[in-house]
Amino acid sequence: MVVKRDTAAFVPPSTYSIVACDVDRREWGVGVQSKFLAVGALAPWAEAEVGAVATQAWLNVGWGAEGLRLLREGVAAEEAVERLTAADPNRDQRQLGIVDGRGGSASYTGAGCLDWAGGRTGDGFAAQGNILLSADTVDAMAAAFEATRGAPLAERLLEALERGQAAGGDRRGQQAAALVVACRGAGYGGSDVAVDLRVDDHREPVAELRRLYELHQLYFGTTPIEEWVAVTAELERELTERLGSLGYATGDLGADLERWAGFVNLEERVGGAEKIDPVVLAELRKEGS
Repeated sequence: MVVKRDTAAFVPPSTYSIVACDVDRREWGVGVQSKFLAVGALAPWAEAEVGAVATQAWLNVGWGAEGLRLLREGVAAEEAVERLTAADPNRDQRQLGIVDGRGGSASYTGAGCLDWAGGRTGDGFAAQGNILLSADTVDAMAAAFEATRGAPLAERLLEALERGQAAGGDRRGQQAAALVVACRGAGYGGSDVAVDLRVDDHREPVAELRRLYELHQLYFGTTPIEEWVAVTAELERELTERLGSLGYATGDLGADLERWAGFVNLEERVGGAEKIDPVVLAELRKEGS
């Protein structure tokens, strides 16, 4: 992206973000909202076991990949910020947040970023924003993240974005939001992309991001195996009837359930016919009613 700063009309995108990790869960991620189209394509960067980066204000896209490279080499968050900013002659107009693989965090706000602009750091997170109504947005994000300790990282990041918006958010309004979480093997098919959701253009992007996250949990979330429902003879008859009404009636319950689940994108929530994920059961009862 090429942006010229030599005109008085230029106003950098107003953005608030939180980069964070949970070293116990081995999760790293970013939550971001901006008055900037498709901010999720440029601002958030995360890599499992490495760290996360948010680059914003007069956005330097190169800071994302270069920041992760430094973290991959073992450079701590604070030093990574120092190296990136020192090498950029336009650093005064930029903003940056980083967490490293050990949970260290750092935030940078250039002197030329438009008010309100600043950041907060804490254990495993860095929250920052520019062109905000006030510092309340960043303070609310930091407080929300710390108050939700123990929850999955994606939920903590999303809660932080919601609290930040409720506290005032961007002075110029809302447009786009994104949520990215990386965790080794936790994504679909064993990928490291645990969550990667974007709202590119919406009147209420954070609220829409919440809706998308709930869908993500439906399709790709997991239910502890001890909470799965045992398939009794009575439940087996019900499942067979419901699957039959939907055109899945070979007589092999496990195979029929797997075929139907694949059709409705719930294939990662099935595993044989002895027990059934309650989420799958609820969806089947809706579909086969």
